[in-house]
Amino acid sequence: MRLFASAPPRRTTDRTHLVLAAVLLLVGGLLLALPDRAGAAADTLISQGRPATSSSVEDSTFGPEKAFDGNATTRWASAEGSDPQWIRVDLGASATVSRVKLVWEAAYAKAYRVEISADGTTWTRLATETAGNGGTDDWTGLTGTGRHLRVYGTARGTSYGYSLFTVEVYGTTSTTPPPTGAFTVVAAGDIAAQCTASSSSCAHPKTAALAQRIAPSFYLTMGDNQYDDARLTDFRNYYDKTWGAFKAQTRPVPGNHESYDPAGAFAGYKSYFGAIAYPQGKPYYSYDKGNWHFVALDSNTFDDAAQIQWLKDDLARNTKGCVAAYFHHPLYSSGGHGNDPVSKPVWQILHGAGTDLVLNGHDHHYERFAPQDPNGRATADGIVEIVGGMGGAEPYPIETVQPNSQKRISGPYGVLKLDLTDTTYTWQYVGTDDQVKDSGPTYTCH
Repeated sequence: MRLFASAPPRRTTDRTHLVLAAVLLLVGGLLLALPDRAGAAADTLISQGRPATSSSVEDSTFGPEKAFDGNATTRWASAEGSDPQWIRVDLGASATVSRVKLVWEAAYAKAYRVEISADGTTWTRLATETAGNGGTDDWTGLTGTGRHLRVYGTARGTSYGYSLFTVEVYGTTSTTPPPTGAFTVVAAGDIAAQCTASSSSCAHPKTAALAQRIAPSFYLTMGDNQYDDARLTDFRNYYDKTWGAFKAQTRPVPGNHESYDPAGAFAGYKSYFGAIAYPQGKPYYSYDKGNWHFVALDSNTFDDAAQIQWLKDDLARNTKGCVAAYFHHPLYSSGGHGNDPVSKPVWQILHGAGTDLVLNGHDHHYERFAPQDPNGRATADGIVEIVGGMGGAEPYPIETVQPNSQKRISGPYGVLKLDLTDTTYTWQYVGTDDQVKDSGPTYTCH
């Protein structure tokens, strides 16, 4: 066990508790005589209830948030039989960490690292365990500063996975108030193929079940909700039997397949969703949640002057600190459809208004991009784009990797789990096997 600082951390195990109890009795007596010193010496718990993510979960009942909920009977559990695995917490602001307490379930880590990071990308080691035996590991005497802390398991102590009842992080945070108003959104595009759960290869029943297990505040769809021609009968026969279970909580946009309906462009889409998809009488609309402003657009009609003027007016009226837009056709994509220039004028408007996040479908894969401007130049004040077209339609291969593309996955079906606060956002791409396939960085809103 080593600390990359001037003094080594101390790890207290269950075997030392009796000795420590006697020492604490003596120290307690001294502190009664010096009450001011007692208050000064206490560590402060700074991790409870904070947003948490993990490399995987055994199933949805063992999510990473369970290790930070203050309940000693709930726990996080990773997928079984795989190394490495990790769990991390966003402390909400830069913090100086002095202590980390871990309470393992039977599935413990034989080897792991405790690490800290300012940005969730570059990690500094606080402590290392190479001969763990489970129980309680109480690391004290730590010295590290950052916003994100993770426990990174490299060797399991059993044939199972990793499981923690509790991760407690102690220290002091900066004077910056922690983010508030946290909520979760599930998003996906390219969803309901013409198949049902009776077929083992049918994916949209599985993505719908996953979306329900996550239990978000609401759901977004990024178009091509129903294949092939988005007829009303197809919506009723397929989409409605899976994603339709939470239709009332869904905020959809149309894709190109919704325009193929023989009864008229968007006829089935409009009949099925009704006012849910047309709350302002148009297939584009906006709404707020917490400190976020969401803009839902119809990228089939980006040449419609009325929609473009509405977008400019809507963004000018916005008073929220964070902005997300979603529509079907991505400006940038490494998939078969590739970059779609129809979206560039809209990106220019969104970028000028300080938009943080854009979500798209159309290409049937998952991809995330570093912040960039409408011309594809990487910039800190740029827009983060995510393609999330793995909701159930047949996957498309990655063809031409675009600049600023940071991660691409084609094959495993899944959904985006977006974790938002009043000032930040991050996300995971979760597969239908409940495994986290990718985790995005934590960004601060412009």
